[in-house]
Amino acid sequence: MEEMTTNGEFLSKDTTIPALKTEVPNISEDGHLHGPCALEELILNSLTFIVAVVGMAGNAAVLWLLGFRMRRKAISVYILNLAAADFLFLCFNFLNSIQDITSLITHIHSHLFNFFSSGFFCSYTASLSFLSAISLERCLSVVCPIWYRCRRPRHTSIFVCLLIWALSLLLTILRSYHCIVMNSLHLSNWCLRMHSFSAGYLTLLLVALSGSSLAIIIKMFCGSGRMPMTRLYVTVLLTVLVFIFCGLPYGIRYSLKNWFYVNDQNISCFFFLLLFFLSCVNSCANPIIYFFVGSFRQQRRKTLKWFLQRALQDTTDDECVGSVSRGALEMSGNKEAEKSSDDQLLSWS
Repeated sequence: MEEMTTNGEFLSKDTTIPALKTEVPNISEDGHLHGPCALEELILNSLTFIVAVVGMAGNAAVLWLLGFRMRRKAISVYILNLAAADFLFLCFNFLNSIQDITSLITHIHSHLFNFFSSGFFCSYTASLSFLSAISLERCLSVVCPIWYRCRRPRHTSIFVCLLIWALSLLLTILRSYHCIVMNSLHLSNWCLRMHSFSAGYLTLLLVALSGSSLAIIIKMFCGSGRMPMTRLYVTVLLTVLVFIFCGLPYGIRYSLKNWFYVNDQNISCFFFLLLFFLSCVNSCANPIIYFFVGSFRQQRRKTLKWFLQRALQDTTDDECVGSVSRGALEMSGNKEAEKSSDDQLLSWS
């Protein structure tokens, strides 16, 4: 079915292809914006642009530090790939915001729309997958600590990250093929199946993320054998919490949009832009969480590398301080022994 827009053109109501926006503000001949919620949409696009720039800078710093300046461990491999997925998602939002702010055209070009839609889906799916993998990894280390330390395969994190990227790209390619290329041949059933499978995959990731995070919280705060709260667990739990409030609504809207036709204008004329803005906040918040947890209770000025290492440490502050003090005592003891031996040699000579 098709419906007439305000400027006399037809807009498709096909439920198999989600639109980036239901309506974009128009520009009159005198250069002024008009249309419902035009000013609000311009403000949200501008805020999304600013958040995307800040988030890209933060995730680029994480990518540089973990990729070239720090020794990679199991958890740092996941964080590195999560930062890459967030960086890609923010790049697509950055380009989309520039498109909206500069041109403010009524209908986005079909190739540009397909590029943005595929990029959003791929990077969002990869980001949620990496976050679920991090939470499951930490859950295994808490529930099965002996197996995790002694029996866990060495290159598990690298294999899981490669598998996540492959699945995300495969889902994106199949979704784009059946819903964009084959949709012109009126084969919409396969498109609906792909949307249902994609929504089911996102739901499975959400269940794994929620279940593993809940298991970590129970193991940390309940029962007699409670595990100590390390900075790494604080980092993971804060990242999951921010995703639930900022990143999850975008995935819920995607699932509902493709299972049931939802007219965004009946809810809010800038509802979809608001979800994009919140998802940008989620991707931008992750580097801020890392550096905040690493700098917490630290009065001295340190480098970003030191803060990131501290945020990913799997030991408590007391254990870290104890190891440092023991190392200092051993060094001082060695120096005293060397000094006494030198004194003995001088007396004998």
